[in-house]
Parts: sequence; C-alpha cells; structure tokens
Amino acid sequence: MTDTPIDAEKAFTGTTEPQGEDRLDLDRLAEWMRDNVSGFEGPLSQAKFKGGQSNPTYRLDSPSGSYVLRRKPFGKLLPSAHAVDREFRVQSGLEKVGFPVAPQHGLCEDESVIGAMFYVMGMVDGKTIWDGSMPGSTPEIRRQTYFSMVDTLAELHRVDLGEACLESYGKPGNYFGRQVERWTKQYRLSETERLEPMERLIEYLPATIPEQTRTSVVHGDYRIDNLIYDKNEPKVLAVLDWELSTLGDPLADFTYLCLAWVTENGGRSGVMDLDRKALGIPELNEVVTRYCAATDRDEVPDMNWYIAYNFFRLAGIMQGIKKRVADGTASSAHARAMSERVEPLAQTAWDFAKRAGAE
Repeated sequence: MTDTPIDAEKAFTGTTEPQGEDRLDLDRLAEWMRDNVSGFEGPLSQAKFKGGQSNPTYRLDSPSGSYVLRRKPFGKLLPSAHAVDREFRVQSGLEKVGFPVAPQHGLCEDESVIGAMFYVMGMVDGKTIWDGSMPGSTPEIRRQTYFSMVDTLAELHRVDLGEACLESYGKPGNYFGRQVERWTKQYRLSETERLEPMERLIEYLPATIPEQTRTSVVHGDYRIDNLIYDKNEPKVLAVLDWELSTLGDPLADFTYLCLAWVTENGGRSGVMDLDRKALGIPELNEVVTRYCAATDRDEVPDMNWYIAYNFFRLAGIMQGIKKRVADGTASSAHARAMSERVEPLAQTAWDFAKRAGAE
C-alpha cells in the first residue's frame, strides 16, 4: 500500500480559525466551564486543531490556562460512533492510576451548550511526531522514542481494571469476534460500492477468530502520532484519541502498532521502506521482544491474521469517512484524501489473510 507522500508535520500541526457552524458559542461554553472546570476564568478564545478526522477538536485559551475540547460532529452519525463520553470515562480512569493521559476536566452531555456532546481536558505541553522517520532526529533518540512507545502500550495493557474503575468499560471475551461484527456492520451502513476484497474478508475473518487469552484496556488507534512526547527527551507525556477504546484483547493494540513495519512511510507512521538501521528505528522482532518482556509473554502468535484484521478495520473506518465526505459532514480538509484509501486497504488486508491461510 503506497500513499502519496505528504508533509504531515505541516498538514496536521497547529490550528486554524474555525469557520461557520464549526465556531463554538464561547459565551455559553464559558458559562458551562465556570460551573464545571475547577479554577476556570474567562473569557475564552478558540482555534480548531488541523489534525484528526473524526471528533472535531479545539484549543481553548483563557486567563486560567489552555484547554482542549473534543465534541461529536454535527449531523447524522453512525450508531455508537464518536462516543466522546467514553473517551472521557476511559481517560478519567487511567488518569486515576497514573497512566499518561491529559488531565480530564469535565463532560457535557447537554447538546444545547454548543450543539453537541463534548468534554474538556487540559492542554499537555509537548510535541507530536507525525512522521515515523522522525526527520531531524538522531538514531539514538529515534530508537528510544520507539521503545518508549512500546513501553507505554505495555503499561496500558498492565493497568488494573478495578483500580481504574473500568471493569465494565467493555464486554468480556470474544473481542475479535465482536470487532469483526462491529466493523462489518459499520462498513455496510456506510457502503458506497461493492469491493470484492471486503466481501471475502467479511466471510473469512469471523470463521477464523484466534483465541483470546487476556483482557485489558485496548486503545484502538495506538500509533506514533496519537502520542504527545516530551519536547526534550523520548518520553510519552500523554496518549490521545481514545474514541475506539474498549476492553479487549491487548494483541489487537500491539499488532495494530506493528502495522508501521508493513506500511510504507509516505510521510506518516509507516517504516517499512525506510533504512531503519541507519535511522536507529528498531526492527519488528526487537519490538516484539520488548513488548513480550514487559507483558510477561513468551511470544506473539503469527501476526498475519491480526494484520489482516487491522487493515480490514482501517478500511471500515475509512469507508465511514468516505460516506461522511459524500454526506458533507466530514470534519477535516484531509478527509477526502483518506476516503480514497478504502480499496487499497481492503486489498492489503486480503493479501495478509491469504498469508494466514485464506483461499
């Protein structure tokens, strides 16, 4: 799968002035924040982050500090999608046990305030790495950055669900079965044309689900650009974008992270076509070994099925974006380009399914 290279740093970093209906009612919002956010003082100013395709995200500045607001998109949405209340809940639980997330300030389920459900969290002062090649960095910093990413994921998978009050955050068992069913349903709800690889995957995946041996919080979109790093050292300060999180099989997260090693860079998180040795980026077997050591595993099973599943799920997500582009409700200027990735993602998923034994 090859994407046209982009300058992700330029495309996704920073904010823009929200336009039209994207503008928030700052008077109503400030009134809500005075009642619900400890220490808040108005007035507010707003800007919209460039990055992100799904839940529109804003930077809010005020005399009491800077905040981040994430809201549901306006308009008709797919069932169970854009659950900002779940994002707030999981981050609040993880914050309680010391896992690196942004400080959570409050959830507003009253749509009359700004027109959609939203939550407010603290602004974490750090940097986002959009390009997996980490231009301008050194081999040692790159290596330690990747290991920090793996270590943080392992830490997530070791979180005690009881201590984090997240025992009921998802259904127990059969995670992959439920996920395949969910993304098949979401794909069907947003389907715009028939794709033969998707039809084959929809038949193959549910018939070949691997056994689930562990349950943990699963982030659902864990990759290098969904983390905030310390500006001066390879340390993760916060994990972002918890929209797809639930309880499930931790191997879903880990094998999703491993997609970077089977995806070309194209200016984003892939490292398959990079000179990893020269750059200092660890090889996949080193990443597997480190994750296994941190999570007390002997090994990770053959990855081909898991990688097929992850590409299938990505195709389902992109199909949702494609439908929102068609309906005029996509939140990002980059959504249209992303929507064109459905077919190549589906084909890549089927290629890995064949490696796993599909016929």
